[in-house]
Amino acid sequence: MAKLSDLIIGHPEVDTFTALELLVAHAGESGEMFLEFDVKPDYKDTPKKWEWRLEAVFAAGLKYV
Repeated sequence: MAKLSDLIIGHPEVDTFTALELLVAHAGESGEMFLEFDVKPDYKDTPKKWEWRLEAVFAAGLKYV
């Protein structure tokens, strides 16, 4: 299981929601089965429906990006 907080903390170079989407896509491609939304991303470009976007990116993997 991939935790959103672990992805964010483990990659301090990620500073936009768009970059986070790519990171989440890679997690989905790497074989992770579940993504846990344990924190809300605190980026200026984080959309209101951020959970839906990250879930779609995680499920589609790099095909989404």
